[in-house]
Parts: sequence; C-alpha cells; structure tokens
Amino acid sequence: MCFLLGRRAGGSAAAAAAARRRRLLRLLRRRRRRMLRQAIHRGLQSFCRQLGLFVSRHPVFFLTVPAVLTLIFGSSALHRFQLERDLERLVAPSHSLAKIERRLAGSLFPLDRAKGQLYSDLHPPGRFGRLLLLAKPGGNVLLQAEGLLQIHRAVLEMKDGRSTFIGHQLGGVLEQPNSKDQRVKSARAIQVTYYLQTYHSTAQDLIGEKWENEFCRLMQKLQPQYEDLQLYSLASFSLWRDFHKTSILARSKILVSLMLILMAAIFSSSMKDCLRSKPFLGLLGVLTVCISSVTAAGIFFITDGKYNSTLLGIPFFAMGHGTKGVFELLSGWRRTRENLPFKDRVADAYSDVMVSYTMTSCLYFIAFGMGASPFTNIEAVKVFCQNMCISILLNYFYIFSFFGSCLVFAGQLEQNRYHSIFCCKIPSAEYLERKPVWFQTMMSDGHQHSSHHETDPYQNHFIQHFLREHYNEWITNIYVKPFVVILYLIYASFSFMGCLQISDGANIINLLSSNSPSVSYALIQQKYFSNYSPVIGFYIYEPLEYWNSTVQEDLKKLSEGFNTLSWLQQYYQYLRAGNITATNKSDFLSILQNSFLRKPEFQHFKNDIIFSKAGNVNSIIASRMYLVARTSEKTQRDIIELLEKLRPLSLKQSIKFIVFNPTFVFMDQYSLSVTMPVLISSFGILLVLLLTFFLVIHPLGNFWLILTVTSIELGVLGLMTLWNVDMDCVSILCLIYTLNFSIDHCAPLLYTFVLATEHTRTQCIKSSLQEHGTAILQNVASFLIGLVPLLFVPSNLTFTLFKCLLLTGSCTLLHCFVILPVFLTFFPPSKKHHKKKKRAKRKEREEIECIEIQENPDHVTAV
Repeated sequence: MCFLLGRRAGGSAAAAAAARRRRLLRLLRRRRRRMLRQAIHRGLQSFCRQLGLFVSRHPVFFLTVPAVLTLIFGSSALHRFQLERDLERLVAPSHSLAKIERRLAGSLFPLDRAKGQLYSDLHPPGRFGRLLLLAKPGGNVLLQAEGLLQIHRAVLEMKDGRSTFIGHQLGGVLEQPNSKDQRVKSARAIQVTYYLQTYHSTAQDLIGEKWENEFCRLMQKLQPQYEDLQLYSLASFSLWRDFHKTSILARSKILVSLMLILMAAIFSSSMKDCLRSKPFLGLLGVLTVCISSVTAAGIFFITDGKYNSTLLGIPFFAMGHGTKGVFELLSGWRRTRENLPFKDRVADAYSDVMVSYTMTSCLYFIAFGMGASPFTNIEAVKVFCQNMCISILLNYFYIFSFFGSCLVFAGQLEQNRYHSIFCCKIPSAEYLERKPVWFQTMMSDGHQHSSHHETDPYQNHFIQHFLREHYNEWITNIYVKPFVVILYLIYASFSFMGCLQISDGANIINLLSSNSPSVSYALIQQKYFSNYSPVIGFYIYEPLEYWNSTVQEDLKKLSEGFNTLSWLQQYYQYLRAGNITATNKSDFLSILQNSFLRKPEFQHFKNDIIFSKAGNVNSIIASRMYLVARTSEKTQRDIIELLEKLRPLSLKQSIKFIVFNPTFVFMDQYSLSVTMPVLISSFGILLVLLLTFFLVIHPLGNFWLILTVTSIELGVLGLMTLWNVDMDCVSILCLIYTLNFSIDHCAPLLYTFVLATEHTRTQCIKSSLQEHGTAILQNVASFLIGLVPLLFVPSNLTFTLFKCLLLTGSCTLLHCFVILPVFLTFFPPSKKHHKKKKRAKRKEREEIECIEIQENPDHVTAV
C-alpha cells in the first residue's frame, strides 16, 4: 500500500513538473515574440531617427530637391495636359457581356443596313441631335403641329445637315376613353432624333461635331419664339461636355478650399507663446502637400494620362493624409525636450512619428494599389487609384524632406530665441517690462509670467490645454459613458439600416453638372418617357426553322410580357389575312422573299433578316426582333432586372439568341464592377493587418484597429445611402479612402493606449488623447473646413464627394474622441499587470529603505 501511494505521489509530482515546464515554455515563447516585436519596433525607430538626423544635417539639400522636382514636373503638366473624351471607356465596365453582344450585333446587322430606319437606335448612336418638346401644363403637344414642323424644317435646313429624321415617341400620353384601338387623345411631350451618317470618317466626324454644336445653339435661339413649348436638346457630346463642366465650375472653389485649409492650419499651429508658436510651419505643411500633388500631376501627364472630372477628389484625399503627417510631426516636436539641440529634437520627432506615418502611408499605397489592379473593371476608378498611388509616394517623400527641412529651420530659430512670426530676437524680460501691454503680448515667450522650471511649456497650446483640462475629464466621466453607449447604438442602427438599402449608381447623370442641359433633358425624359423601356434588340444568330409551330411557340414564350415588333409576327398576320399556308421551308421562304418583303409597308423588314444561299437553296441564318417592356419610374433598375432574366434564358432555351441595347454597356454588371475595388482594397488592408498581427508590439492594437475601421466603414456606407448617395465610381473611391483615413487617425491613438503603462485604462486613454488628440483634431478640422466650398459647386459629382468625405471625417472624429475613449475603458487590454509591477517595485524599494535605516539609525534623514 505504501508502495502504491509512493508511486502515485511520484507520478503527480512528475505531472506537475511537466506542467510547469509547459507553462515555462509558453512563457518563453511569448517573451521571445514580445522581444522580436520590440526589436523590430526599435529598429524602425532607430532608422527614422537616423533619417531625421540626416535631414537636419542637410536641410538645404532636402529643401531644394523637392522644389526643383516640382518645377520640372509641374511645367510639363501644363504642356502635356489632355482631356479624356471617351466617357464610355471611363465609366462603363471595361469587361462585360454587353460589349461582346454589341460586337456580335454590329457584325450581324451593321449600321449602314439600318440607315434611315425606325430602330437604328439599337446601334451605337455615333453623332446625333435629340430634341424633346414639352407642352405647358395642361397643353397638348399634338395641337402644336405647326410649331413642330417649323422647328423640324429649321433643323433640316442647317448647314451640313447630313441627318436622318426619326420621329421617336410621344410622352405623357392620354388615350381616348372606351377606345378599342387605343387612340391617342393628347400627349404632353414628343421626342425627335436626328442621326448623322458619319461613315467612320474623321472629316465627317468633325463636320458632325460642328453640326451638333449648331443644333444646340439653334434650340436655344428658337426657344423664345415658342412660348407654348419648352425645348430640350441633347447631342452625342453633351454628356462629355457636362461631365467636364464640373472641373471648370470647381476651379475657383478649390482655391477657396485651399485658402480655408491654410487659415485653419495656421490658426491651429499658433500659440500665445511667440517663441514656440509655429504658424509658418502650418502654412508650409499645407504648401508641402500642394507641391507634392503638382509633382504627382506632372508625372501622371508625362506618362500619357488624361484628365477627367473624377480626379477632382485627389487634392482632398492627398491633403487629408499629408496634413496628418504635418500635424503629427509638430506634435512630436512639442513632445521633445527643449534643452536638446534642435537637430536632436528633429531626430526625436522623426523617431516618434515617422514609424506610424510610414505604416499608414504603406496601407494607403496598398489600398489604392489594389484599386488600380486589373481586378478593377471601371477605368475611372483605376485611373484615380493609379494617380493616388503616385500622390501618396510623393506626399511621403515631400513630408520627410521638404517639410522636415522647414522644421529644422524653425527649430533653429526657436533655439536661438527668434520670434516665430517676425523672425527677430525676443527681448529680455527687463526690456519688455518698460514697454506697453500690447508689445509685451506680441513678444511674450511664455516664460515672462511663469516659472523658468516649467516642465513642458508646450502644454499651453490651446487644443492641448482644452483636452487636458476639460475634455479628457468629461469624456471619461462615469455619468457620460451610458449616453455614449446609447449614441453608438443609434449610430450602428442607422448604419445597418442604410446598408440594407444600398443602390447602384449606374445613372450617368450622377457625374454631371447639376444644372446642365443633359441633366434637364434626362429628368424630363424620365418623367414623361419612363412608361416603356428603350427598344431592346432580340437577335437570333443561328439558322432556325421559323415555319415550325414548336419554334413559333418558343419565340412567343420568350417575348411574353413584351410589346413586340417582329417581321415574323407581321408575316403570319399577312399569311392569315391572305388565307395562305406555309408549313414547309420552301413555301415559307418563297412567299417571304417574293411577296411579303416586296410590299412597300413591309420592305423595311429586309434589314432584319439575313439570307444565305447555298446552291439553289435559300435559308435564314440570322434575324432580329424588337422588344419593349413596360417599366416604372425606376427605368434603369427595371432594365437591369430584364437583362438578368433574359440572359439565363439564352442558355436554357434551344433557340440561341442575344439581347442588346446601347444602354446595356453602362448597366451590365455595374453593381459588381463598382463594388469590387473597395472589396479588394478592404481585403488587402485586412490581410496586411492580420499578417502583422504578431509583429506589432501589442496584437490587441491590430484587433482594435480592425474593429474600429470596420465600424467607421460600415457607418459611412450606411449613412451615405440614407443621404441618397448611390454606389457610383466617386462614392466607391471615397469608401476606399475612408479605410485609410480611419486607420491614419485611429492607429496612433490605439497603439499608444495598448502600450501605455498607467495604472488604469482611464489614465491610459487620457494620456493617449493628450499625446495624439491635438494632431487628430487639427487635421480633421482642417479637412472638414476645406470641404465647405464643394457645397457651392453646382455638380452632382462634387455633391457626392462632399457628402462622402464629410461622413468620413465626422465618423472618424466621432470614434477617436467619443466612442473609443469610452469603449476602451470597458474592454481589454487590462492594465492590472502594470499596477502589480509597480507595486512590486515600490515594495522592493521600501524593503531596501528599511534595511538602510536599520543599518544606519543615525542617518535616517539622509535616507
């Protein structure tokens, strides 16, 4: 028995020893990972410090090189400036089935075969002029026949009028009551189209462009002559003209925006202390971002880039990231010790700031680089992301070189006690006492009325003072936290509700100037001509037994629910009217070719049938019909649904067909194409954050960062949907930017919190806000102020840009200053182990003091 007990005791001791060894190994592995993370972080800090020292020792070089690059590339941008004129290439999905179907339809039924016919709008329109005449409320456009004919004659009498008249359709139609044949009683509007035959000739195309300009001017000239009619005109170049008009309208507003950002940067960088105030550095920081953007534009145009209006967002995107680096460097400079030489202070500021700024710049580059990848199916998004990648690289280079040199010169002036504005020596206190109060106020260096042993004079900055003395205490108050939790629940609810209502922005008027003729025309057309879809071509591209009753039934099922105009339908009506039977191939084709198609009223159907003759045998190898569907006011969404229903039928049915209309090129797979860039960018950033999960100093920093960025991104997405912003190329670019903007501002705050060694989470979040809150508030405030002039640009594109960027800045500010300071006090990381360590050190120190007192009872006071 004793032997068994001994064996059990020995076994339990061995198990306990093994468990201790496992715990020790886990502890050692964890310590090695922590040491690796610390070594990487210290290595990056050391590299950035050496970079700061190098810049501080050669400031003239780093000031001159960026300026010379800007002069070279900026001048080349003026000489190589080109506009993108192909709007379809820019905003339509690059790879889509609709473009393949268009090529197939064009090869079967070329444009010349449809010349002068009613349904030539199934082809790419080329050059055209379209006129919409609208009667006054309560009027009937059919009673204005004389005026309509006069306008029509004026168009046909235009110089170089190589046109084909097509009376298109009536709008706002009222039918005769109790009318069996649906007679029209009145119509509010009529739409007339004039197609130009340019024959793919450059000279003819130039003549056509001249005709279109003259056509639009003629409509403006004729409008005063017809008081009972409103004239709306549209030409092939109208969409491009009104798309580019946004850039012209926004020029002055962008300059105003720049002035506002400059004033905000100057004001937020100023202090009462004339020695430590840095207004010129705020000014130079904004100018640094401007000249880096000019250099990026020069490189873009040198590489044969073409300008389009979506690139208006780049100055705002670059400014939001660049000024963040500027204000962080200023905050890093304020945290350095004043008794150090200015070169060492610059190096310390670089060591403190440039690591995080480098990482966020890399994430910017990754996100927009993924957006510029071949996976992006919209050319406007791809071009924007390519330009943004260049801007980010140059932005980073100019911040550490050009602005770093400016910081060196400002530090040298501060060390030599020069005034931060007037650049003159600050007088002594004795001299100032003999001067008036206003002079003392202007020349005070902050030490005149305070102790010379003050630890941190930079704490007098008004934003830091506000955060330290007022805001930090208020936001961490226990009575405020429940209201913050309720606020976040409201924010999350509205965001979720908006995310369930997302709609794609395939409507191209979202990118046009809001008061342009194209938008006016589109709104009137949507109001009065939205009862029916555009004419959809139904192309059968294989030989078919049209005389077979089974085939006829299949065709009838496919066209069920549509208003159909078909040569086959008219042909069978013709056979029934003449009591003729054609149940075999020879009779069917013989009557079709020799009788039906020779009738004047049916001759236009020759363009809808392709015959083939092999020996003495004729056959139909392809044909087309026309479908029109009844739609609601949301015509585009209905057309997309029609397209999604008809395409699968072409794979299931025995009849091989395609459906096509030129508008399908802009709508086909648009929602997938436009959301793909933000999904790819989000995946890229998430992957980087997960891969670096065990390389950062504290993994919880990455975990909190992923949660925060997700919350901001979904918040912006949901709220912009509730604000009537569709998912078009501009809003998608803003969502990609939101990912980076939120990381740029939340990452330093979160990493400072998780690394803080204070006793409680509340103290840690206070120190984090005190360290980074000033730079975050400076940058977001400057960013939001700079958006205000966009409100006064009458363009749908700039409205979308303003709404999305305003939500981006506001949601980021809300998370940095309201949500995170409260939620971080509830959840990990815990700060108890720091308190235990400090208690252990204090206890050890007390024991040492007691030993010293016992050994030296006569020298207690010395101890």
